[in-house]
Amino acid sequence: MSELKPKATRQAFGETLAELGATHPKIVVLEADLSKSTKSEFFAKKFPERFFQMGIAEANMIGAGAGLALSGFTSFICSFGCFVSGRYDQIRMSIAYADANVRIVGTHAGIGIGDDGHSQMALEDLGLMRGLPGMTVLQPCDELETREMVKFLADHQGPAYLRLTRQNLAPVHGAGYEWRFGKLDILKRGSGLALIATGATVQECLGAAAKLKERGLDVTAVNANTIKPFDENGLADLAKTHSRMITVEDHYTTGGLGSAVAEVLAERGMGASVALKRLGIREAFGESGEPAELYWKFGISAAKIAEAASGFLS
Repeated sequence: MSELKPKATRQAFGETLAELGATHPKIVVLEADLSKSTKSEFFAKKFPERFFQMGIAEANMIGAGAGLALSGFTSFICSFGCFVSGRYDQIRMSIAYADANVRIVGTHAGIGIGDDGHSQMALEDLGLMRGLPGMTVLQPCDELETREMVKFLADHQGPAYLRLTRQNLAPVHGAGYEWRFGKLDILKRGSGLALIATGATVQECLGAAAKLKERGLDVTAVNANTIKPFDENGLADLAKTHSRMITVEDHYTTGGLGSAVAEVLAERGMGASVALKRLGIREAFGESGEPAELYWKFGISAAKIAEAASGFLS
């Protein structure tokens, strides 16, 4: 752990994007009336001539962002994850099909947003974005990783989706951390069981690993920060030494991290040697509540992960 304080990944995104604006004159930012929430307001204050407030019109924002990208700019289009991914047809045609240099920034991901309730919880967005050809899908677990990803996206070619949190996340990485695009990040090495998480659930898995350690179980904790392209070789290597895997995500168990891992294990012929359990939101809508309470109720808190792991190993 570093000495950094907990910070929401949306905050780290806004700060980093504003810094990059000075060295990347082709960056433009489009917002759908939520700049204070997505933190794109930091860029707007420094570079108002490259900031476009589109109002509550996400579909138009997507089209305008794609048009600017196809004109030679690097577009960051920002909104809550549920609102921007909800305009899927526009993303599919204007961004993915056109291979436009657009970064879709979806904040307020998952049940972790708390009392705002289901209408504002992005829970299917990873599955939607994974399904689009050429779409890069990223989800950082802390401030430092977010900063590395935003810097990467400033120069990356092709469409991308960046999934960010409303809630503060404790730092996982220390100063000097170098994020590797498309590679699993092994945070703790153990044996037998691998806990694989993404975004806000990475901290929960580390907490679960600590609880399991107290019970004499030394497990591996993995940060899957690149959902697409997924690190198939890294997972295959992990499968050689781990006969049990548990994926944990603040997202539906369909279409997200758990699905990505299941696909690799099946296609690599490892389904018979590795047992997989997927933790996340199953066939339910989100609801209002404190983030910690919701993580406990839906089985993705550190305590619930540890409980599931113990049962999986018994």
